[in-house]
Amino acid sequence: MRSALLLPAAIAVAAIGVLGSPAPAYAAGQSAIVTIGQLEAQGFNVKLDRVGSAPLDQCEVTNVRNPQNRTEFVRVNGPGNRDRVIEVVVDRTITVSLDCSRR
Repeated sequence: MRSALLLPAAIAVAAIGVLGSPAPAYAAGQSAIVTIGQLEAQGFNVKLDRVGSAPLDQCEVTNVRNPQNRTEFVRVNGPGNRDRVIEVVVDRTITVSLDCSRR
């Protein structure tokens, strides 16, 4: 019975941990490809806004902002067949600004 209580609690804690996470850190001037890869590895859907027309491998990051989590409530079976509702992150987006001007 105790393990039946732990699973919903663990899921809820994981969801809250993701919801409460701060914006990811970045280094100004860092490679766009590295930054985008790191953010995608963290589960973000990365939106780009860029200045200039250089290829992505020649762009530098100028800002990372606006992290957003879209959540949904999911029903899970609890002990004694009592349903519980927890909030789960279903989508994470963030915007990366790039300087792609040729120098």
